[in-house]
Amino acid sequence: MATAQAKLDKESDDCSLLPLVHDIIKCMDKDNQDVLQELGKLKTKIQEAREQISNMPGIDSSPLEQQQQLATLREQVRTKNQLLQKYKSLCMFDVPKAS
Repeated sequence: MATAQAKLDKESDDCSLLPLVHDIIKCMDKDNQDVLQELGKLKTKIQEAREQISNMPGIDSSPLEQQQQLATLREQVRTKNQLLQKYKSLCMFDVPKAS
């Protein structure tokens, strides 16, 4: 499980397309023959991004379903916060200090 999380962190850290676009522009300025290679890297990166997006949880939910889920989760947080405040107000947590 830790390996999967580390792989996910590595993939999510490197999602910028800007360095690749910059390399392509530099190759074009120098009339370098590596433009096709750099374009291939960009294409690969875009494809990886598409795959990551399609694998995201909840991507198949409609905006309305997402809003309903968000409202449900907010209500749960509100209820849990109220319970936490209720339990904090009880005297059980007032433990006298040892002298």
